Amino acid sequence: MARPRHIIAIDQGTTSTRALLFDDRACAIGTAQTEYRQYYPHPGWVEQDPEDIWRDTVATVRELITKAGLAAADVAAIGITNQRETTIVWDRATGEPIHRAIVWQDRRTADMCAALKAAGHERLVRARTGLLLDPYFSATKLAWLLDHVPGARHRAEAGELAFGTVDTFLLWRLTEGAVHATDATNASRTLLFDIHKQDWSAELLNLFHIPARLLPSVHDSSNIFGETSPDLFGAAVPIAGLAGDQQAALVGHGCFSKGSAKATYGTGCFILLNTGDVAPNPARGLLATTAYRLHDEPSYAVEGAIFIAGAAVKWLRDKLGLIAVASETEALAVKLPDNGGVYFVPAFVGLGAPHWMPDARALITGLTLDSGRAHLARAALEAVAYQTADLIDAMAATGVRPDSLCVDGGMAANNWLCQFLADLLDMEIVRPATLEVTARGAAVLAGMAIGLWSKDVLAGQQTANDHFRPKMSSKERDRLRVGWEKAVARTVMAGPA
Repeated sequence: MARPRHIIAIDQGTTSTRALLFDDRACAIGTAQTEYRQYYPHPGWVEQDPEDIWRDTVATVRELITKAGLAAADVAAIGITNQRETTIVWDRATGEPIHRAIVWQDRRTADMCAALKAAGHERLVRARTGLLLDPYFSATKLAWLLDHVPGARHRAEAGELAFGTVDTFLLWRLTEGAVHATDATNASRTLLFDIHKQDWSAELLNLFHIPARLLPSVHDSSNIFGETSPDLFGAAVPIAGLAGDQQAALVGHGCFSKGSAKATYGTGCFILLNTGDVAPNPARGLLATTAYRLHDEPSYAVEGAIFIAGAAVKWLRDKLGLIAVASETEALAVKLPDNGGVYFVPAFVGLGAPHWMPDARALITGLTLDSGRAHLARAALEAVAYQTADLIDAMAATGVRPDSLCVDGGMAANNWLCQFLADLLDMEIVRPATLEVTARGAAVLAGMAIGLWSKDVLAGQQTANDHFRPKMSSKERDRLRVGWEKAVARTVMAGPA
């Protein structure tokens, strides 16, 4: 009997759950997707129902197998990639969540983080985790659940409850409670994990008042964690890869070497730069994180986030009505010989790294009577590139600067943007044949664990559909960036709304 050579990747995102089928060349050949509901019980609070996530995960995998005309026995392994930091606590005996999941976007613990900063604890957190004290991460979410769900803290201390990010919850459910585990990338986003020692930190557990009995075990990103219950899909399938979504995208691009980098352009943008086997000491506002862990050896990355990327284009479409679909921005930008001096600083929710000005608000400068919708569309695209350039410059302070940048996400389909990125960054932009690189990363990790392929083979296997190389003169590049810096300065001077 021939060995199964298909891999399923579960891509559990913030608004939808997807299952993708990959062949033995790590190419996507099938997909199924379901969107699910978000809950906003109070301003700044964002929740999800873990049962929705679980139901949709099982349904999409079953749909994918059926559509492909396969049986579960034809699937060699499953890999999971997930929205990071989202926090779930459940009963170890029943598997029932004690509360809705608190989503990474949730800001309910802002006061807790502010108090910890005021008490001088951020230096310890930064040194151990590479992260900042922010509600974005899991620790304060978990502390909130223990303190606000009746009886939760007592039950946690008694060992009756389990904590996990979404990957851990799905792994628990898929194995019918046999496995309570995570990988090093997801652990490194909790504020509880020492990325240098690659273990949970007793100091941080004490700081956040988290009982150690809640925590999952931590393994390599490519690892046979367990098997699915045979009743779920018709046969037991190994679960052999776990990674947070941004790290999975890094793997999906084949960015295994020091200095390789990727940028994912969606609503916002996440840029990860592989720094090899040494955890970086990033500039203020950037993060150090585990990129992946293979054979008990961690590789690290410096990470930067842009709050607004595709969301600026969505604003032009939905609020101003200047375009009907996002793809129109490319045709509008091409029409213009230059930006006409128009700059758009999309600080709708503040400025992210490396500026970190949460009170800043969006600003458009340089408008004249000759300015039209094409100028605004082009300015929105240019803003993505300017912010990327700012992040790349900040990352270079760690001593590593990429020679090229791999891109994915919805905005990466825009040829004009990719060329402008190449021009402004003065580096090659590489866009893969498929933009499904996050799911591909999960599939790659699973395939490596079962011996279907190796890292060395995959590093050069991703066939690039397009390479965008810089054409702009250094004089023009400098002129444009000076204009952007002036626009940012005006945003800063304008202050909060």
